[in-house]
Amino acid sequence: MATGTVDFFKESGGYGFIATEDHDEDVFFHMEDIGGEDLEEGQEVEFDIVDTDDGPRAQNLTRL
Repeated sequence: MATGTVDFFKESGGYGFIATEDHDEDVFFHMEDIGGEDLEEGQEVEFDIVDTDDGPRAQNLTRL
């Protein structure tokens, strides 16, 4: 699993990006894939990276 920090989160859209050293690009996430409370910028997380047509996406995200 990769680890990183929530770099950007748009609460009204329910999505954001995670900065990680495990991947060159920031990793996209959507709250529908995560559940629970909204994430906050600066929060540390652990997740799997899945390559999609739109770029890397986080799955199995866990708050640290």
